[in-house]
Amino acid sequence: MKVTKLFTGFFESEKAGGLLLILCTVVSLILANSAIGNAYHHFWLMEFSGQSIEYWINDGLMTIFFLLIGLELEREIYKGELSNIKDALLPIFGAIGGMFIPAGIFLFFNYGTATQSGAGIPMATDIAFALGILSLLGSKVPTSLKIFLTALAVMDDLGAILVIAVFYTKTILWSNLLIAMGIYVVLLVLGRLKVNNLIPYLIGGVIMWYFMLHSGVHATITGVLLAFAIPFGKGGKKSTSYILQHFLHKPVAFIILPVFALANTAIVLSSDIGSTLTQNYSLGIALGLIVGKPLGIFALTFVAVKLGICQLPSDLNWKSIIGVGFLGGIGFTMSIFITLLAFDHQAIINNAKFVILISSLIAGIIGFLTLKFILPENQEQDSA
Repeated sequence: MKVTKLFTGFFESEKAGGLLLILCTVVSLILANSAIGNAYHHFWLMEFSGQSIEYWINDGLMTIFFLLIGLELEREIYKGELSNIKDALLPIFGAIGGMFIPAGIFLFFNYGTATQSGAGIPMATDIAFALGILSLLGSKVPTSLKIFLTALAVMDDLGAILVIAVFYTKTILWSNLLIAMGIYVVLLVLGRLKVNNLIPYLIGGVIMWYFMLHSGVHATITGVLLAFAIPFGKGGKKSTSYILQHFLHKPVAFIILPVFALANTAIVLSSDIGSTLTQNYSLGIALGLIVGKPLGIFALTFVAVKLGICQLPSDLNWKSIIGVGFLGGIGFTMSIFITLLAFDHQAIINNAKFVILISSLIAGIIGFLTLKFILPENQEQDSA
């Protein structure tokens, strides 16, 4: 299976960012539970322009992250793994199974309770964290497995975006939403007219973000919408979309996501961990990520292949799909992000974050060990 230079650059950036995320999480947990824990936690709650620093990170900086996600989706649809429907079907079915089975497990424990709104939490995959773990296996990993996990995680992110837009919008101020969408239409027209200068898109994007922020729809959706307004062209190095995507890779991987991790993993560990882990929402999150993800990914891809809808690449087997399925259970940043939207009670948010970290760690370790023992040494890597 051929892999483009753009994919190689993306993979290298994501894996390095994933390893940095792990480091930032460890540092944040240590600081939050140290003698300066109160000061560290208070820092993220300090007000800036009427809102906390944490708020601006989650609603401002993360919009840039979702802009990159949108650009990656655009790339995958036009030139990547999702551009060929035959190749795309395997990760698409994997993503569908990896979203609905975990959500179903969560609802099994929480349906009809105050925490049922957290069903979206175990649906997402942290692409940077997952690729970071996969990269630790080095040359053992075949190209097709890297591409499968990347396409799967991108589809998971699309699902998470739709969940945020549909299920976590509580009240809508229609006047602001219509203004935001009006600006988006103008940007789409500019794209159709092949206006390649980035400035009008960035200015329009900021204005659209402001009105989206005050409409009730989560402002990070602006990033995804903006991505699809920016001209893709032929997807070459001189295309507007490519230039912006290439520019954003390192700031997102090495600044935005690490800052998000530092701000949102300042978790004070409870002395009663047993009680935390046995809450219904904790069981739903943990089993959704650790069991539901690999089960869903394996089950739907297996059924799709057996029905002749798609085929398994020749250098992969079902054991490797199960291993990648566990890596799909690394929800981390995306799951934490949805947690902030799903729950209002701070104690539940704090506990859910802790369970996400533990579950993501367990899923990552199982996935790493599974692939380490089943993958042969020194896979040949094709490049184009």
